[in-house]
Amino acid sequence: MASQEPIIAPQEPKITSQEPKTMSEEPKTASQESKLVSEESNLTSQEPKMISQVSKSASQEPNTPPQEPETTAPSNLPSKYSDRVVMKTILEPSDGRGRLAGDRVVVGGWVKSSKQGNKEAAVPEPQKQTTEASNVSPRHKDVNSKDIWRGGSSHPVREKLEPAIPGPPPPSVAYLLVSDGSCVASLKVVVDASIAPLSQLLPIGTCLLVEGVLEKPSMQELHSIELKAERILHIGTVGQDQYPLSKKRLPFETLRECSHFRPRTTTVASVTRIRSALTFATHTFFHDKGFLDVHVPIITTTDGEGVSEKFQVTTVFGKDGRQKDSGGVTLEVIKDAVIQKSNLVEELKRSESNREALDSAIMDLRKTNQLASQLEAKEKRTNQLRTFFYGDFFSQQTYLSVSGLLHLESYACALGNVFSFGPRFRADRKESAERVAEMWMVEVQMAFSQLEDAMNCADEYFKFLCKWVVEKCSEDMNFMSKRVDKSRSSRLASMVSSSIEKISYMEALEKVADIFGIKQEWGIALTPEHLSYLAEAVYNNPVIIYNYPKEHKPFYVRLNDDGKTAAAFDLVVPKTGTIISGSQSEERIEMLDARIEELHLPREQYDWYLDLRKHGTVEHSGFSLGFDLMVLFTTGLPDVRDVIPFPRSYLKANN
Repeated sequence: MASQEPIIAPQEPKITSQEPKTMSEEPKTASQESKLVSEESNLTSQEPKMISQVSKSASQEPNTPPQEPETTAPSNLPSKYSDRVVMKTILEPSDGRGRLAGDRVVVGGWVKSSKQGNKEAAVPEPQKQTTEASNVSPRHKDVNSKDIWRGGSSHPVREKLEPAIPGPPPPSVAYLLVSDGSCVASLKVVVDASIAPLSQLLPIGTCLLVEGVLEKPSMQELHSIELKAERILHIGTVGQDQYPLSKKRLPFETLRECSHFRPRTTTVASVTRIRSALTFATHTFFHDKGFLDVHVPIITTTDGEGVSEKFQVTTVFGKDGRQKDSGGVTLEVIKDAVIQKSNLVEELKRSESNREALDSAIMDLRKTNQLASQLEAKEKRTNQLRTFFYGDFFSQQTYLSVSGLLHLESYACALGNVFSFGPRFRADRKESAERVAEMWMVEVQMAFSQLEDAMNCADEYFKFLCKWVVEKCSEDMNFMSKRVDKSRSSRLASMVSSSIEKISYMEALEKVADIFGIKQEWGIALTPEHLSYLAEAVYNNPVIIYNYPKEHKPFYVRLNDDGKTAAAFDLVVPKTGTIISGSQSEERIEMLDARIEELHLPREQYDWYLDLRKHGTVEHSGFSLGFDLMVLFTTGLPDVRDVIPFPRSYLKANN
């Protein structure tokens, strides 16, 4: 009998029936009998869709009514919200694909590659006559005369056959690799030209919804299971001249220009699944540790770090004119009143006729001057906090949040342990592979805790993320190891069991001073290059650096007893740099007030924050993890813009 390789069509029933002698000359095992009976049953059917309805039982008679294959296996159930089956349930795990053969399924996805072939009726030929291999289509390079000949007899039989009558050329067939984004692997879909116009199916990026039967390819090939299409339920065509993706692997720089299409590439799809797994792992870790998830505001009046570049929020752009107070007495009116009352006092002084009226006028003038001074001071303070635009939405200057840690503290000082997960914004115009304007952060605050507690929590959280990806994303990590960094999977696995070294700022400075030719002087900043050297060359593992000079850390970080170091730390990992920054917050109001004054920060911005120290203050600490940097470290990619779905950077916000 002919091979079941989709490229070669089954033999005509007529030819099979004319060769009983040849068939009988080959001894058959029980399994071969079963295969032959099944194939003969297939051949007797004229309808393509009946292929899936043939029973696999060797004992079933050819005239037995066809039965629908059972599809009740839990691993192959359709999606709860759709009739389609997610391809991951078919293609993973690879050792379980064979048991799905015979199942009828509906799958949907996008064409990643395609080719078109021809069905050809294979005529049995002796293995000695190798010249007949030329009858095979040149497209089928993996098919030879040995594959065509399955009869097992060495006797030529061509002279026994009736002369072949020329017929119409065999129908074409399309071989498609289709992906729905649920896993790394793609499903091979075989579509006959009688089902749908192949020209609409072949372009890369075409969306298909297909119903068919899962089959095992008869020939050894890369795909251990394929879908024989019976119905095409949907075709989303592609404008080939405008569609940016192709079979060629495009550089990441090009893909950034079409960020709405790049999830269809295998690499970006893997990154997205890993990112999703890290998100779920984050919520799992903190939920299991008893933390509460708090949503902090994105629009704020407070600079979370005091000296950061911020995005200002306004609903008015390019309009002149300052917003005027709609009610109450304005400063201009009070100043006019001061002038009038001053003139009245001068007149009463000259007349000297009514001493009581003069005393009353002087007192009234004094109050008016006080009111004018108060309004003038208020306006001066307000001008530092806001830009008045006529018709603006907020009554004072607002920004996109740089950090949610300050707001998170208010909940930590009421609920204990809390965390937040959301986007943070910096109007930094510098080009960097580690930073863009919008980045997601995981922020943590813990009441009744000190710096050491925050470091221990950060250590445990980081290792939990690494372990989660190793265990839950093995297929994607194997792909990233092959495509991006061969050592990435083993690197992540080593993070789980590694011991994170903790060194002070001065110890770190001593280790990099000679290598980078810098002086071991207090206050010298450790650059990203210095930190990367410590993690990669010195320790070859993550390292925590703590007790920085107070000038290097935000105003809210607790001042140590030495008066010059701040209770802060950074967790630095190889190849990526600082991935977590944390600190113990200053709980003493007088110390916090002094730091705000020392840095010349507008105190009015932080009145609410200082209130937390006035009423029920407590020691508390926390940290923030750069979530996008964690994805960068996990995948091994070199640029953070390639792990963010829609990256925003200076002059670049295309969609």
